[in-house]
Amino acid sequence: MRIARFTAGGDPRFGVVEGEPGSEQLVVLTGDPLFMPVQPTGEKIDLEEVRLLAPVIPRSKVVGIGRNYAAHAAELGNEVPAEPLAFLKPNTSVVGPGDPIVLPPQSSRVDYEGELAVVIGRLCRDVPVERVPEVVLGYTVANDVTARDLQSSDGQWWRAKGFDSFCPLGPYLVTDVDVRDLRVTTRLDGVVVQDGRTSQMIFDVPTLVAHVSAAMTLLPGDVILTGTPEGVGPMVAGQRVEVEVEGLGTLSNPVVTRS
Repeated sequence: MRIARFTAGGDPRFGVVEGEPGSEQLVVLTGDPLFMPVQPTGEKIDLEEVRLLAPVIPRSKVVGIGRNYAAHAAELGNEVPAEPLAFLKPNTSVVGPGDPIVLPPQSSRVDYEGELAVVIGRLCRDVPVERVPEVVLGYTVANDVTARDLQSSDGQWWRAKGFDSFCPLGPYLVTDVDVRDLRVTTRLDGVVVQDGRTSQMIFDVPTLVAHVSAAMTLLPGDVILTGTPEGVGPMVAGQRVEVEVEGLGTLSNPVVTRS
């Protein structure tokens, strides 16, 4: 099931995406599927008539995972971590499909990082690996935008990873997909710059969720970014970056400078 969060000019609503590409419709839902069973209202809207929003706005946090692909760790001159390397991004960094990635004046190099994202569906803590599927609502596409120069100079990653617009998510929340071996592709102005598979991750999704939940309580709507394949690089104003994860859709965002 593909769930979209959208607006047709009013407050955000949720809908299930149905139909063939080019003629999809949204079956509008009652309430937020994070907190209530999926229940259609009976209303249907053509997908082309709405604006898609980030499928979820985390109530508390986005947890990123660094260096989870060996080739990516190598391209930045880093060792493969012995356990998941986690960091936090604020929920204010989240934007949706089509929203601009805003380049901050504090940085001279801002990079794209295409990733698979996990959306938590229930409050949980100390989740065993074998029970992780019980706490995952679904998956979406993410771009873990990073001010690479500030990441190096600051030591701490809060600023490099946390600017407003540095966590595009979308286009949908997909609840019924096997994420063990999906293709992850990033295109910059239509040119492929990243091309990996989730099977290349050092730590798989169950391991990541178990590791993070052993340290902090996860809330419904929290997002875990699973790391990026090799090929990261800078974006400049006027470009467009697209991240596609097989079976989940394509997340597209323009790049602009802060006015």
